[in-house]
Amino acid sequence: MSAFTVRVPDETARRLEQLAEKQDRSRSWMAAKAIEDFVAREEWQLAEIEAGLAEAESGKFASAHEVDRVIAKYVQPAPRA
Repeated sequence: MSAFTVRVPDETARRLEQLAEKQDRSRSWMAAKAIEDFVAREEWQLAEIEAGLAEAESGKFASAHEVDRVIAKYVQPAPRA
């Protein structure tokens, strides 16, 4: 396991300490968990972006009809006055 120093604003350190106390964890454990979660989320997001770019570069796009169907699922037409 690696150890390194991270500088954060005093307010962030205070908030982290409060969270650690409430969860009966060390500040170090909480910081390590936050970094692990951040790294996992960033890896996932970048992988999804790269996959989308690869699809776009290979010409795999949704048709106008497919896009309209998805939009229709979430957007209701405005009532007529």
